[in-house]
Amino acid sequence: MSYSKFSTTLLFYSFIGLISFGQTIPKQYTLDRVVEIAQVQSPNALLAKNHFLKSFWEYRTSEARLLPKLNLDAQLPNIQRQITKQTLGGNDYFFETAQANTSAALSLSKNIGLTGGQVFLSSSLQRIDYLDTALTSFLSNPLTIGYQQSIFTFNPYRWSKKIDPIKYNEAKRKYLEDVEQVSITATIFFFNLLASQIRKKIAEQKWANYDTLYKIAVGRYNLGKIAENDLLQLELQLLRAESEVETANINFEDRMFKLKSYLRLQDDQPIELIPPVEGLDFFEVPIDDAISKATLNNSTSLSFERRLLESDREVNRARRTDRFSATLFAQYGLTQSGEQFGDAYQDPQNQQQFRLGIHIPILDWGLAKGRIKVAESDREIIRTSVEQEQIDFEQNVYLEVMNFKMQHRQIEIAAKADTVAQEGYKVSKQRYMIDRISITDLNVAQNDKDNSQIGFIRALQDYWINYYKLRQLTLFDYKNSREISIDFDKMR
Repeated sequence: MSYSKFSTTLLFYSFIGLISFGQTIPKQYTLDRVVEIAQVQSPNALLAKNHFLKSFWEYRTSEARLLPKLNLDAQLPNIQRQITKQTLGGNDYFFETAQANTSAALSLSKNIGLTGGQVFLSSSLQRIDYLDTALTSFLSNPLTIGYQQSIFTFNPYRWSKKIDPIKYNEAKRKYLEDVEQVSITATIFFFNLLASQIRKKIAEQKWANYDTLYKIAVGRYNLGKIAENDLLQLELQLLRAESEVETANINFEDRMFKLKSYLRLQDDQPIELIPPVEGLDFFEVPIDDAISKATLNNSTSLSFERRLLESDREVNRARRTDRFSATLFAQYGLTQSGEQFGDAYQDPQNQQQFRLGIHIPILDWGLAKGRIKVAESDREIIRTSVEQEQIDFEQNVYLEVMNFKMQHRQIEIAAKADTVAQEGYKVSKQRYMIDRISITDLNVAQNDKDNSQIGFIRALQDYWINYYKLRQLTLFDYKNSREISIDFDKMR
């Protein structure tokens, strides 16, 4: 059966179905339109978008950790009235004190990704007001510059600089794959409803056919031309056909609700789907090219690289945790005090601070060694898993390409089978009318005809699902010979 002939048959059934909707004319949707809507407003599309935005802001946060940070800290003011102990001449006395402390500090700091240290620059001013005596004192630190560094310790910034860009690019590709998965899901919902739509029309036509045959059989039975058993068989088929109509209607409503729910369509207008028969493209997809593009474009490849780097990071973390380490702190600045604001900035004195601390684990009963061995074993597990997953991934691409290649022939077979079944039913019906075959033979022909129509729909479904799976794996549109991409800047 040619595709155009099958399309005409389906449109004929759709026209008959319009009557069942009464005065409400159903809104027609093509597969392309359903996929387009799903990619914009389906729950999965919105989830994919927000997962990407989360990854984007995680990446921005990671980058921001290595950018200079400017902070202003202030106390405006801190008032205290209390009794405190003071030592005078070797004796302790309690005195009431009342003072207001006011301070402000402006600091600029930056983490150093290469070393894991931090350099900082600050300027601060403090003021103390003695409330009982009306005296005031100022302390200024006009300029303080310093550096602090952990030595022989784990450096998270160095690893973030390696891993986070890969993770962000992986998120970009994962989003594109998620969009293609939305297309696959929308296609499944589309064809589920389309199959129910066709089954509904088939059930209605089947009931009409058996109703006609039963009325004819009643007349023939009254004339003594057929046995009572044949009449009862037809009546039974008529009752079954009526039951199938009710079941098909319920199934159709259920599938329509699921599609509308996935597309987030709020109106109550019924839907009629247009079978995607016209314009099928059976283009060639070279297997080697598909595997190459999938390896280059798919997020799985970046996932492999990221997981290997993360395993190396954990080994490095284990080797540098609770081992010999040192902490270096150096600071140089200017300071001065005075009873007047200006005095606190006159002839500032320099101040320095240098501190070097060390940590030497002496006895840990093999705790550090065990932690290292666990991390190294985990790394070997990940390496082995990645190697196997890489093989499985390429095999999956190969199978998807082979499945797509055979879809052309599968659709041709399904179309031909439908043609044969349609013609076979016509012949069987004519032969039954002249008592050449039994009602059982007619039922077999009827079922073959019905199943062949659904079989063609399922063949179309397999084609379109394979088409979108191929796009998802390779992130390449072989139909239009172009990379699948979007402007991610517009999503932020």
